[in-house]
Order: sequence, then structure tokens, then C-alpha cells
Amino acid sequence: MTPAELAILSVVAERPRHGYEIEQVIKERDMREWTEVGFSSIYYLLKKLEKTGLVEGQPEEGGRGPARRVYRVTPAGAEAWRAALLGALSQPQRCYPPLQLGLAGLPALAPAEAAAALEQYRGALAARLAHVRGRQQKQAPLPFYVDAMFDHSTALLEAEVAWAERLIARLGQEETDS
Repeated sequence: MTPAELAILSVVAERPRHGYEIEQVIKERDMREWTEVGFSSIYYLLKKLEKTGLVEGQPEEGGRGPARRVYRVTPAGAEAWRAALLGALSQPQRCYPPLQLGLAGLPALAPAEAAAALEQYRGALAARLAHVRGRQQKQAPLPFYVDAMFDHSTALLEAEVAWAERLIARLGQEETDS
């Protein structure tokens, strides 16, 4: 199961929802900060999950206008969701950030030039950190698992800001020593 499929399945597993509701939850929880689920892919993923028997969609009753499909998790979907959750919680996954490629090429840059680029990076991280903290505070109180998602994002961003600051300082020392 892809991370995007797991994200959609998790939101539907909380309670039956239609596509627009799923989009609202994704936005409210800032899920796009840590998983790639585009608005346009929600319906594609719902149809894929439905085709594989993990969710089922039924027309919404009593609504105005064209009937929306409300999706709910099937028993097979609940089983697959539980297995995917246990896998996600127990197995660290590799990620391939382009930053690593930039670090590998540091010898090609003057220390001051690299430090300036990393200052921009640090600034973007700090802005993202402020955004995540703001979203978490705005929605408080949150269910513990949603709060844990925000806390994890915050901890990672704080660690990366601190790392960037240390590297910028080291590059400053390299500039002085040259």
C-alpha cells in the first residue's frame, strides 16, 4: 500500500466520508507536510481502493444536487489498514531528500556560498515550523493521535533547523580557516 493510499484509508477508517470531506481533513491536519496526497488524486485513490475491495462507496442519501459517494472501509480494508499501520509504525523508511545531493556536492561551492544557500534552507524550515505549530495550536485540543502527528513534524523540523545552524557555523569556520 502506498503512503497516499494509507493516508486516504486512515481518514476513511475514522468514519465514512465523501471525497470533499477527505480533502478537508487532509488540509486541517496539514497532512501534505508529510505525505503526498494531491487534491486531484483523492478520487483516483478512492476508486483504486474501491476496486481492490478495501473501501466501498455508496451514494449519499438526502443531499441536494448530484449524489456524492460516501466511502467506508470494508472488513478487508480494515485488515489491510491495520497491517499497514503496524508496518508504518515499526519499520523506518528511507527517504531521498535532494538536500543529500547538495551536501555531496559541497566541495564544489565556496563555504560562504554554501552557507548563504543553507541560510535560505534554514529560513524555509523555520517558516514551516512556525506554520505547523500555528496549525496545531489553532486546532487544539486535538485527538492524541493527531497531536502526535503534529508533534512528530515539529520535532523533525526543530532537529533539522538545529542541524542547519550547526552546519552554517561550521561553514563559517571553514571560510575563516581558508
